[in-house]
Amino acid sequence: MDNKVYIFDTTLRDGEQVPGCQLNTIEKIEVARQLEKLGVDVIEAGFPISSPGDFNSVVEISKAVQNPTICALTRAVKKDIEVAADALKFAKRGRIHTGIGTSPYHIKYKLNSNEDEIVERAVEAVKYAKRFVEDVEFYAEDAGRSDNEYLARVVEAVIAAGATVINIPDTTGYCLPSEYGAKIAYLVNNVPNVDKAILSTHCHNDLGMATANTLAGVVNGARQVEVTINGLGERAGNTSLEEVVMAMKSHHDLDYRTGIDTKQIMKTSRLVSTLMRMPVQANKAIVGRNAFAHSSGIHQDGVLKNRENYEIIDPAEVGVKESSIVLTARSGRAALKHRLHVLGYEFEGPELDEIYQQFLDLADKKKDVADEDLEALAGSEKEKQDRSIKLESLQVISGSSTIPTATVAVSFNGDVFTETASGNGPIDASFTAVKALVKRKVHLEEFLIQAITRGSDDLGKVHVTVEHKGHTYYGFSANVDIITASVEAFLDAISKIG
Repeated sequence: MDNKVYIFDTTLRDGEQVPGCQLNTIEKIEVARQLEKLGVDVIEAGFPISSPGDFNSVVEISKAVQNPTICALTRAVKKDIEVAADALKFAKRGRIHTGIGTSPYHIKYKLNSNEDEIVERAVEAVKYAKRFVEDVEFYAEDAGRSDNEYLARVVEAVIAAGATVINIPDTTGYCLPSEYGAKIAYLVNNVPNVDKAILSTHCHNDLGMATANTLAGVVNGARQVEVTINGLGERAGNTSLEEVVMAMKSHHDLDYRTGIDTKQIMKTSRLVSTLMRMPVQANKAIVGRNAFAHSSGIHQDGVLKNRENYEIIDPAEVGVKESSIVLTARSGRAALKHRLHVLGYEFEGPELDEIYQQFLDLADKKKDVADEDLEALAGSEKEKQDRSIKLESLQVISGSSTIPTATVAVSFNGDVFTETASGNGPIDASFTAVKALVKRKVHLEEFLIQAITRGSDDLGKVHVTVEHKGHTYYGFSANVDIITASVEAFLDAISKIG
């Protein structure tokens, strides 16, 4: 059996059914283009008959992407299929995804029907869809709770009718991995014409087993997985694309391959999270902000000695630059020394012991210790006074009807130079002026603003991370004027470039 596993992404259909996560057509196109960069094989672009917006999204996504197959969902209803076919008319490769419920619950209570009639309706829908496209996928809704013998009967009939892909959804997330894997294996071994179609998984996470069920399906013969970015989906969500792909990639003994460019995973995750206004939980596998973060001293020491001591995935494989060493009261000397080194300080022996004790005293009072705290412990105030790059003055013009413009004066070893620039906002304009002055190609990696005090006269602190020639540099400043603090932090980072 071919070990190629096709990635069917339904973020724009099933994932978008999450309340509050709806996207407009332009946003859907942006996601679809990123999914194409990611390397998915199929994009389920919508349910065309459900609304004019969904219809238009399928049309426009079909025009916007070249490589993935564009799929449109329907019920086993002729009108649904006709509308889907119309929406797919611009697709380079179009697929109609039609189906009907096959579990006793759906047949009796949802469809008010019987097993024989369901088979007839399923076959009729597939045959009708084949009039419009060659690639027809059939879904047996609630297959997870369907009788295996009856499910095999339905699958055999729709493959004979021309279905090219058979979707076996665990619609309610009910199955255990052993059950779901056995269901796929039963179909592989008991459907005579199963070799004429690809079996597909579509698992929900109601019991937290979507990824495990999907992998069990693949091991037992499924060669398409239906997934979403960040595991978005109705109720508890769908199977996470990133989890399935990285599980297969990490387990070399499984020998499965996909077309996914895993270095695009984090970028795709963040785009979907931003556009759908659905934050990713911190401890989410692969893409959560803590997925590669270490705060325990034992773990930190192990990771610094050899990443593979506590990480089975190289962060770079999913588009994360490096592991994060988070300093807390549980951190050890190795982590503190490493972080001080990153900030430009070198301490050994008694000096390191002294600053480590001060660090522990501070860490007991705070949840975590930030870079500016370490700067203070390491005597950063003197360093700042001695620093050769210093902000002398800053003037910003900004408003709703004005192009933001900043004039920045910076001293270099006592000589003052001035530059004026415009930008998308006052901070962007200020940073553009600074970059023109320092004449160094720096890329802003991270920009974080936090309030230290409360009220309209807040003292704001700004953290900046910049990249220059493959190296990362960190800057910090605090000021009641947040734009001034931002420029000072930017200069602080730049000043550390050798």
